[in-house]
Amino acid sequence: MHDDAGPSIRGEGSAVSTETNRPATSENATDRPPSGDEAQGITIAARTQGQLIRRRFFRHRAAMGGMITLLLVIVLAFTSIGFGPIPGWWDKSYLSTGSLVNDGDPTLSLVPAFLGGDGIRLGEHPFGQDDVGKDYFALVMRGAQQSLIIAFVIGIVSTVVGAVVGALAGYFRGRTEGVLMRLTDVVISIPTLVFAAILAAAAGRAGIVVLGVAIGLVIWTGLARLVRGEFLALREKEFVEAARAAGTKPSRIIFKHMMPNAIGVIIVSATLAVAVGILLETALSYLGLGVRPPDVSLGSLVSLYETAMTTRPSLFWWPGIFIVIIALSVNFIGDGLRDAFDPRQTRVRE
Repeated sequence: MHDDAGPSIRGEGSAVSTETNRPATSENATDRPPSGDEAQGITIAARTQGQLIRRRFFRHRAAMGGMITLLLVIVLAFTSIGFGPIPGWWDKSYLSTGSLVNDGDPTLSLVPAFLGGDGIRLGEHPFGQDDVGKDYFALVMRGAQQSLIIAFVIGIVSTVVGAVVGALAGYFRGRTEGVLMRLTDVVISIPTLVFAAILAAAAGRAGIVVLGVAIGLVIWTGLARLVRGEFLALREKEFVEAARAAGTKPSRIIFKHMMPNAIGVIIVSATLAVAVGILLETALSYLGLGVRPPDVSLGSLVSLYETAMTTRPSLFWWPGIFIVIIALSVNFIGDGLRDAFDPRQTRVRE
């Protein structure tokens, strides 16, 4: 009797143990009570890092406001007076002179007639005219075009130079890092405005692209240090070690494997460089080293009519307002990108 019972007990114990340790399959998963989300019929979809970044950015109200405002300024500047051979919808040129209308004061009216104003209308010269009868709206739009082009050239040049210098210094270390970081220290030690003024004076009348390149060669140092720090951390990662062990060329490791992992820092710094660039161009134009006549930029208009603050303040305020709008818009976009790329923000607010 003992011989029959023993195997029976062991068999039952074995069966229980097997049933207890067996992982849940599709058959017995149906016996598990549903979770709260499943009970409510909610499907939870996993999001990639790129989707999380886009979601954070588009939920950043200040960044969205800045981006919409900047797009409106760009569209207004390039469609109003046209660009190059492409005509615009505004019928006056920034180079044409004429007789003064309304004593050169702005004809723009934003006060409705029922409030005692002249009604909402642009008039013949919404921003007024300058001293020689040029339409000031056309001048400000031309200035906005030039300033935007210069600012974006500055952003591209400073981003490329800073990213490459920082990447090389962070990856190779040793003598390469020492030389590149000492070069960075030398550029940092020279006051930015002084260095930019020297390069702008050397560029002379070569054009706005050359002016943008000259300024971009001044403000790349901050990004170089940030990228170097990122690469110092990335070069010890397993995927980089694996690429080295596989015999991958350093240039391919840097630009194909490591650079994409530092793209957040690079993009954020690029937007901030655009904002710094437009303010630096304004300062150089104020010193007479920016865009040269007969062409104009927002900075050169501010410099040209600084003495009109007491007599005709609109000539000073209109370009100044556009400078502030563009700079703030780009800064808001940069803030939104920084928050979106922040790896510590792993939860998206609903």
